[in-house]
Amino acid sequence: MKLSIERGTLLKALAQAQSVVERRNTIPILANVLIEADGAQVSFRATDLDIEVVDRAPAMVERAGATTVSAVMLHEIVRKLPDGALVNLSEDSASGRLTITAGRSTFSLATLPKEDFPVMASSEYTTNFSAKAGELRRLFDKAKFAISTEETRYYLNGVYMHTATGEDGPVLRCVATDGHRLARIDAPLPEGAQGMAGVIVPRKTVGELRKLLDEDDAAIAVSVSETKVRFATPAITLTSKVIDGTFPDYTRVIPTQNTRRLEVDASEFAKAVDRVATVSSERSRAVKLSLDEDRLILSVNAPDSGAAEEELAVAYGDERLEIGFNAKYLLEIASQVDRENAVFLFNSSGDPTLMREGNDTSAVYVVMPMRV
Repeated sequence: MKLSIERGTLLKALAQAQSVVERRNTIPILANVLIEADGAQVSFRATDLDIEVVDRAPAMVERAGATTVSAVMLHEIVRKLPDGALVNLSEDSASGRLTITAGRSTFSLATLPKEDFPVMASSEYTTNFSAKAGELRRLFDKAKFAISTEETRYYLNGVYMHTATGEDGPVLRCVATDGHRLARIDAPLPEGAQGMAGVIVPRKTVGELRKLLDEDDAAIAVSVSETKVRFATPAITLTSKVIDGTFPDYTRVIPTQNTRRLEVDASEFAKAVDRVATVSSERSRAVKLSLDEDRLILSVNAPDSGAAEEELAVAYGDERLEIGFNAKYLLEIASQVDRENAVFLFNSSGDPTLMREGNDTSAVYVVMPMRV
């Protein structure tokens, strides 16, 4: 195998590959990227046995072939080369080495046989549809903060992507929850997604998927089966196993009877929570919200470290209410608001609170209160 490729193009392709490989693993080949050169393009394939990413890039291929080499090492080398450099990759199967040259720099890396590289088994995808990158990005970005990190409840360690019926008809919906907070985000249902089986997309896959979704108008081909999900652009294909479990009935925890309505400037609210939480104890991070007519007082009282209080002018016309929350949860939810105002709907100090962006019901958040 022998090829030449522009440094920027190579770096972009390797960035995705090296982030998929597991740094600590007992199978050496899983630390490698499979490089396959043929025609006028080269592909880079990496896997951790749960996720597989294939990135294709244009190259001047002098001699077709394939080999595997350390993904992290190759990425580091290319990252440190000067901008605009032309990188030459040449593999010598006899010595088991890949030579990388650029300008006056030469590197030689050990390779492993391409035959040993595991390729993810193909799957029969029952649902195939196309969605705008911007819409998918919104669905996953706004939901992912609520993914659980508790390994015992593995079925909550991802984003549940499924079809549902929203207020204006069928929607593509993403839901994540860790039992303390919940995010439910809707987008118009793409053509071809009807009848899709709901799948739980793992946390790591959600992180890797984010790199495909930068261009708002790019079309992402989505394929779903019972065991796998695939997201593809013309250059990159990301395939992942889905979490084998049943996502709980989240509709039961979304309150529908909350009538006490607070409207507040989302940015001002987030800044005020952040300021008063500075003195909260690390363990509880509790912030108390005291609501009265058109007035909100945020307060923290931590016997060990001190106290803080801040008042905000808000729109609130219901009876007086005092309710406590984990400051981290409030900040994460407030940071999801793209519009100017956040609307909180309360029932009592012991019931879940609902939050949405203005009158938009396509993004709904639930947060559990805590005693303060």
